[in-house]
Amino acid sequence: MQSTARITAFGTHVPEARLTNQDLEKLVDTNDEWIRQRTGMKERRIAAEDEYASGLAFKAVKNLMNRSGKLVEDVDFILVATSTPDYVVPSVASHIQHHFGIEGAGALDISAACAGFAYALHLANSLVTSGLHAKILVVASETLSKVTDYTDRSTCILFGDGAAAVLVEKDLKEPSFIASHLDTDGSGGSHVYLSNLADQMFGEDIHINGKMVQNGREVYKWATRTLPKAMDELLKKADMTAADIDWFVPHSSNMRMIESICEKSGFPVERTLTSVEYYGNTSAVSIPLALQTGIEEGRLKNGDLLLIYGFGGGLTHAGLIIRWDLNQDKK
Repeated sequence: MQSTARITAFGTHVPEARLTNQDLEKLVDTNDEWIRQRTGMKERRIAAEDEYASGLAFKAVKNLMNRSGKLVEDVDFILVATSTPDYVVPSVASHIQHHFGIEGAGALDISAACAGFAYALHLANSLVTSGLHAKILVVASETLSKVTDYTDRSTCILFGDGAAAVLVEKDLKEPSFIASHLDTDGSGGSHVYLSNLADQMFGEDIHINGKMVQNGREVYKWATRTLPKAMDELLKKADMTAADIDWFVPHSSNMRMIESICEKSGFPVERTLTSVEYYGNTSAVSIPLALQTGIEEGRLKNGDLLLIYGFGGGLTHAGLIIRWDLNQDKK
């Protein structure tokens, strides 16, 4: 089905507090050189003790409004991608609805881990293109620092916090969405998970309730094997090649992983936008933070074709080819 949905506005927010590699040296047996060589990370943003996913989301939506001049009171659906909601119930989306006084809107959190932003965009495009909704607020918000085990040197170096928001609206003439590709391999669920009620589900003895657990080696093998093939399928659906894409925007999990995916897929690292260096792995927020970095550095411009690809816990992945053309950038 031909899309009739467009991304019209964009905003982000990150907490003020920074956690540098030097700070981590004081917590666990690690060092700056080791972290940078293996991940490409230098620092991450960390939410305050009393700051949660909903609060970060409010500020990202406010940033969107300030930058675009658009209002959100007439939004008719709110989609939030998060793995770290304030509560299981009520949803972060419902907090956003109340905070901004949005009436007559559906509100839903989705859980697709690091693929969450791409999944949320895919759903928003579907809802608008189908005619069921006309203006959707898509938010990604994560406070991964609150579920990080800072005694585990293999995972505590990775994660950071942040939020982002976009508006997806009806547009018959200049839709943003060109093609999509989604897939899941649930057999790999034990490689990345946030433990909760089913502590013994994966039959291991290392569970720490309420903390993120990751087998980095297995995730690396899965992502570098799966993503290049999936990206090729996505390009075929759009009748395009890698040369047609201005920017590849993958989930910023780990710079070494991204470099391997680029090498195997034929995308130059020089045409790849990431957020890993100064924000770490922010799960669902990493792709929009990479877009924000591209804007700040003057690389991402209206009219650019983007291939965005989220991948992670599930194991699930989702890719989209979109044309970046914001109303707010035309002022």
